Amino acid sequence: MSGRARLALCAAAATLMASCALLPLVSPATWYFQAVFLVLVQTGVGAVTRRVPLARTLTLACQALVTLLLLTLFCARSYAIAGFVPGPQAFRYFAELLDSGSDQVAQYAIPAPLTPGIRLMLVGGVALIGLAVDALAVTFRSAAPAGLPLLALYSVAAGLADGGAAWLWFLLASAGYLMLLLAEGRDRLSQWGRVFGGSGGAQARGDSGTTAPVRTGRRIGALALGVAVVVPLALPTLDGGLLDAAGAGVGQGTGGGTISAVNPLVSLRDSLNTDDDRQVLSYRTSTEDTQDMYLRIVALDDFDGTTWRPAQRHIEDVPGTFPDPAGLARDVRRDEIRTRIAAADTYAQDWLPMPYPASGVDVDGKWRYEPVGRTLVGDHGQTTKGARYTVRSLVVQPTARQLATAPAPSAELEREFTKVPASLPDVVAEKAAEVTKGAHNHYEQAVKLQDWFALNGGFTYDTQVEVGSGSGAIARFLRDKRGFCVHFSFAMASMARTLGIPARVAVGFTPGTAQADGSMSVGLRDAHAWPELYFEGVGWTRFEPTPNRGTTPEYTRTRTPTGEESKAPEATESASATASAEPSADESCSPDQKRLQACPTESALAGAASHDDGPPWWQIAGLAALVLLVLVVPLLPMLWRQRRRAARLGGHGRGEHETAGHALAVWQEVMDSAWDLGIVPDDSLTPRRTAERIVRLGGLGGGAAEAMHRLASAVEAVLYAPRPRPVAGVARDARVVLGALRAAVGGGARLRAAVAPRSVRRVMWAVAERWAGLRAAVRARVPSVPRRAQG
Repeated sequence: MSGRARLALCAAAATLMASCALLPLVSPATWYFQAVFLVLVQTGVGAVTRRVPLARTLTLACQALVTLLLLTLFCARSYAIAGFVPGPQAFRYFAELLDSGSDQVAQYAIPAPLTPGIRLMLVGGVALIGLAVDALAVTFRSAAPAGLPLLALYSVAAGLADGGAAWLWFLLASAGYLMLLLAEGRDRLSQWGRVFGGSGGAQARGDSGTTAPVRTGRRIGALALGVAVVVPLALPTLDGGLLDAAGAGVGQGTGGGTISAVNPLVSLRDSLNTDDDRQVLSYRTSTEDTQDMYLRIVALDDFDGTTWRPAQRHIEDVPGTFPDPAGLARDVRRDEIRTRIAAADTYAQDWLPMPYPASGVDVDGKWRYEPVGRTLVGDHGQTTKGARYTVRSLVVQPTARQLATAPAPSAELEREFTKVPASLPDVVAEKAAEVTKGAHNHYEQAVKLQDWFALNGGFTYDTQVEVGSGSGAIARFLRDKRGFCVHFSFAMASMARTLGIPARVAVGFTPGTAQADGSMSVGLRDAHAWPELYFEGVGWTRFEPTPNRGTTPEYTRTRTPTGEESKAPEATESASATASAEPSADESCSPDQKRLQACPTESALAGAASHDDGPPWWQIAGLAALVLLVLVVPLLPMLWRQRRRAARLGGHGRGEHETAGHALAVWQEVMDSAWDLGIVPDDSLTPRRTAERIVRLGGLGGGAAEAMHRLASAVEAVLYAPRPRPVAGVARDARVVLGALRAAVGGGARLRAAVAPRSVRRVMWAVAERWAGLRAAVRARVPSVPRRAQG
């Protein structure tokens, strides 16, 4: 194998070894087979174009083009020309997949499902890194800078994943890069010819003098890798590093610090779609009315155009009694209740679920208090696992009039909680203005938004919808009108902010299910998100725009006109008998049925009748063929050599007319097998000299050496005798020689000879010869045009 070919294979191996760090992030890991196939094809295209040879830029362009075609075939086949040539529709689909994939990365817990967007990001990312590594290390012959893309690939994976196997992925990535550097060093040394100063014994055996410095380089690299792994274990721990564990806790010391937590929505959708709705919380409360007992975890108040997340806040020690909720006036009715909550041993959450607004909590462990969101967060690894705690909280019961006549909030609060990113599509504000047309105040606008989502906007609750959480995804959600609580709450909070209403998103659990013993059970499927809107005098107020989930707050069911007293307040759209925009089989369908989408409609019946039989057979067959191809292609050289060896050493050559062919085939098999084991053939030598060389380099002795010399004599008799006679036992002698050659080398050399035999190169030579012969035959058949005589 040439030095450049070895370097190309090492570059591909380094990329694939570093990409193994991505395996824990997504389940299932079938995307890795596609990535392996793409990287191997890239490597093959690069090897062919460099052998032509083409210019470096053309080599890189050919590799990129083939990669794009394969990505189109894998990810956008139905949008491409002929299934693999990308057109405008395919590129638009790629953009949508990347957009949804970036949203899903922030949305899902690890391991995330293998959605089309995430698959494109993984396979395309590994292929792009592989292209960069191959270009730097092989095309431009500079392996050291190829470590930068490998480091980027590993760093992304290490920054997202957690777990005890991180050291294994580090070792794989490091070993791949080290192997790439050693391959480049060996290639550079080979260009200087034989390295003088090696041992005389090595030169006497015919070994290349380059093995000494290569072996030294391997030892140095192994020592450096060991130092890099072991030395950090002896150093003091440094907090806050780039790759610091995600669960290391927040805050430092007591009475201060800040918190910038990860987005708690990453596991919400998985919880809603789980088949195992296991209990995560149970509680008993002093109130009999539990329909509004939402257990709030955290508030998301920072909207950056990509997603909603908790803002970075100052945290402090947990006070004995919490201060009064922001904005809550004394004339608003409130009742204090006590709730005893028990978290399951399998539920580990950084934030403490509590009814809102809590006025005090009695809990053991290391917890800190964030006053703006009125939440408790675990400090230095503290979680809810097995926690038992008691919460005092307020049940705030504002009236519609109090909300409708709420004064303007403070300028600081309004400025912080009505910020809208410039990337938010204009359609969000336009649709908010359209839906709330005719409203006289922020309260009426909020009720109209809630009713539009939950009742009369034509929205459908669907936890399987492929809609993300970014600003672009909000526009798609408003267009497609399908999603689950994340999308409803994100959209309503964003639209409320465009109207000047302070808004944020809360994450937690709905009240759960009543048990026979009087307790309430909260399961994974009770996970929920809802918008909170701020009204001065009442504070942060819950709304419920998601159909089929939770309960509609009482204060949103009636509207009191601003500045007027009304003994019989006018009903809102959510409580009116307004007919649904969709056809209904029962005109007396109640508002609650409308909100829960329980009204019998033609569309509902049609939806109930339809079912999904799974992916079509041709997709399953295509995936199976792809997996088979990925598994079989690397084994083709080994399978070809086994078949070739069996044919050459088989039971033929019994007649005189087959003597020459059989003996030469056996001799060729011995030459190829010796080549596979590291003894490069020398066609300039006679059979006798070749036998002596193989005996010397292969370390053959005794019966094996005699068998080798008998083979040489048989070949000379075939080549030089007037009439070759059958020679008995040439196949048997060949097997003796091959067995001795294999026994003289190590296990690694035997494995390489079996999996990646060097003699497969003869196939490429034969193809090149046939191609040259075909071209010559074509030129011979084309008549030459005589030149016109010069006048």
